[in-house]
Amino acid sequence: MIRGSCLCGAVTYTATGPLRPVIACHCSQCRKSSGHHVAATSVRRDAIQIQGEVTWYTSSSAAKRGFCGTCGAQLFFDGQGENLSIFAGSLDEAPELAIGGHIFTDDKGDYYQIDPDAPQSGGYDPEMTTMVASTR
Repeated sequence: MIRGSCLCGAVTYTATGPLRPVIACHCSQCRKSSGHHVAATSVRRDAIQIQGEVTWYTSSSAAKRGFCGTCGAQLFFDGQGENLSIFAGSLDEAPELAIGGHIFTDDKGDYYQIDPDAPQSGGYDPEMTTMVASTR
C-alpha cells in the first residue's frame, strides 16, 4: 500500500496494486501549472482511495488536474483511460519507483537538460504513459 498527501494534509490517499514507473512530462501545461516539469506515476482508478476534498481544474478537453483547495498542492492528473496519475512528489514513500522516461520533450524548458540516455518522446507516448509495473 502506498500513501500520499498534500502539503497541509487536508487531502490524503492510499493506493494498492501496481504503480507505473514515474514519467516526467515537459508539456507547456505541466510546466505552467507546476513551475517545472511534472513527474507522475499512475494507478488503476479502482486501486486508489482519496480522502478529503480535491479541487479539479479542467486543463483541456481531455484532462483535468486535481489539487488541494487549501494549500494548492498538485496531486493528480486525470486523463482518459483506466489509470489516474499521481504526482510523485505527493507520495509519502515509494522507494521502488524511478523515472521511466520523459514525454513532450519538444516542449521542455530551455533552462534544463534531460539525460540523453533516458527514454524520451517528443510528444505523447501511450506506451510509456500507460505501462504499469507487474508487481507491487
